[in-house]
Amino acid sequence: MRAWLSTLVFKRFIAVLFLLCLSALCSAQEPPYFVTYSHDLEEPGNLELEFKGTVGTPQYGNHFRSATLEFEYGVKGWWTSELYLSGQNTANDSTVFTGWRFENRFRPLLEEHFINPVLYVEYENLNKADRSLLEITGHDSKSDLLLQNWQGRLVTERSLESKLILSSNIRGWNLSENFIAEKDINESDPWEFGYALGVSRPLASAASAHGCVFCREHFSGGAELYGGLGDTNGFGLKATSHYLGPTISYDVPHGPTISFSPNFGLNDNSVGTIFRFKISYEFQQIFQRRDHETRAAQ
Repeated sequence: MRAWLSTLVFKRFIAVLFLLCLSALCSAQEPPYFVTYSHDLEEPGNLELEFKGTVGTPQYGNHFRSATLEFEYGVKGWWTSELYLSGQNTANDSTVFTGWRFENRFRPLLEEHFINPVLYVEYENLNKADRSLLEITGHDSKSDLLLQNWQGRLVTERSLESKLILSSNIRGWNLSENFIAEKDINESDPWEFGYALGVSRPLASAASAHGCVFCREHFSGGAELYGGLGDTNGFGLKATSHYLGPTISYDVPHGPTISFSPNFGLNDNSVGTIFRFKISYEFQQIFQRRDHETRAAQ
């Protein structure tokens, strides 16, 4: 009975927040990446809500659907903070809440440079049933996705993750490179490493003279490559997994940003195909708007 109630609460929580997103007034502007980070930060005072889904079927395993809700807030022009809530449903198994993440990104150089560095620090509190696959580090493998949900929920990892983000805008193109280092702070496990590379550009650099819903400037395309780099006991590509896939996003005029990407596993340690999608919305100056509405009501 308790498991059924927790599943029902989680599903309704997802539905309520998804519908809340649909009430947003403006779309979020961001590169079409799912794993890779660029040097773009949230505007100060703006709040972005994002629903990110991951769907896959590991070999000899059950089909899974992961859902991650992200709340991204621009604290300062050089500082963006973000909270993640994750859960998943596995066929022939159950629906579970898998944990949360708290992320902070800092941009030391505010002006645009040829290479723009960003420092990333994240605290993760996730159990082994997590299927969000927001990054690949160490010796992560498709075998990690074969645990039954009740087994995965018994083990919670509390990790510290850091990233060095390097990003450049060149003639309309964005090139981003991420180096990842992650450590389980409760265990004596070694540091694990990973990478993510992204390239993208809008389909048109100039706005159309006539407003339209499906103008080229509303679309962006690109590709991502990401995977693990072993750990301090064995840095490199041995016994690691890697993925490559195209990405595309569509900024709905006065609406959400919708993105999609099929990711293809590049070796035997990877899931054959992973489908990723997300829908995001941005609330501009959310606290100032609330103060204005409160004063108007008075």
